[in-house]
Amino acid sequence: MSASDDFRPAATWERLQTRAALLRRVREFFQKRDFLEVETPLLSADIVIDRHLEPLWTTLYDDPSRPDDGRRLWLQTSPEFAMKRLLAAGGRALYQITRAFRAAENGPLHNPEFTLVEWYRVGDSMQQGMTLLSELVDVLLQTGSAERISYAEAFEKFVGLDPHRSSLDQLKKSATNHHIQLPAVLHADRDAWLQRLLTELVEPQLGQSGATILFDYPATQAALARIRPDNVPVAERFELYINGIELANGYHELTDPRELLEREKGAQQQRIDEGKLSLPPNQRLLAAMQNGLPACTGVALGFDRVVMLACGARHIDEVLAFPIDRA
Repeated sequence: MSASDDFRPAATWERLQTRAALLRRVREFFQKRDFLEVETPLLSADIVIDRHLEPLWTTLYDDPSRPDDGRRLWLQTSPEFAMKRLLAAGGRALYQITRAFRAAENGPLHNPEFTLVEWYRVGDSMQQGMTLLSELVDVLLQTGSAERISYAEAFEKFVGLDPHRSSLDQLKKSATNHHIQLPAVLHADRDAWLQRLLTELVEPQLGQSGATILFDYPATQAALARIRPDNVPVAERFELYINGIELANGYHELTDPRELLEREKGAQQQRIDEGKLSLPPNQRLLAAMQNGLPACTGVALGFDRVVMLACGARHIDEVLAFPIDRA
């Protein structure tokens, strides 16, 4: 395409109309279930501390002649922290349709600026959270009730090992047998091997005849999910897949402020060890948890990927008016 044509949208009008229709369905779905639609800041002094998420930032300044002399604010990778603050202040069932921003993510399934649908409901268990997610995706994509398979069952079926009990050497051997490698700096990282095996061998098999929800992740991959102390402790975390593509990620949410501090310290240290940017502590979320975050389940759904599946698109650019290269 010539430079004179790059003002045009990347998506066709038909796909933009499909996108708008799906947005209407999302709102109708939550309105029927008495969820309140909320809005939270895209810019904040707080940011999710995650080993795998790279945030973007800007500087808020008062003196136009000194634009570098100001306060760093983060473009949110998710509305999670702000929505949890609303829950701690009395919210019960909340949803949001918002933009989110992540650096180092650009490709067929990723645009640095993208649309998330995120929701939380007080009192929901992980099972209830999975049911609500399955119902929404069925409304949007007519997938029927989602199949459910645990992380352990999926690994035993598609990799041939127990992900919770296998040793690091067993994981490495399985990866080698499938010609899977990791950078040398990650060779001693058990979770890195599990993630690579998941990406290469498990995920492509999920959601091939409808929607599939993968649940009960290793406790070491809990992020901000609760850990259930079974014979083998597992994180009450779940993800939904269609055609091998991850659409949504949900947690039976962590509510303990002391555990939040410990997990953030761990994620921060992992970032430092990998040469990534150190991120600021989340004082307001901590205060919200100390005030009392009620038991709840929350889910984030990648809306652009839903539109891709609805339209049969192969690249996220095909369902965005102006992806990053035309923004």
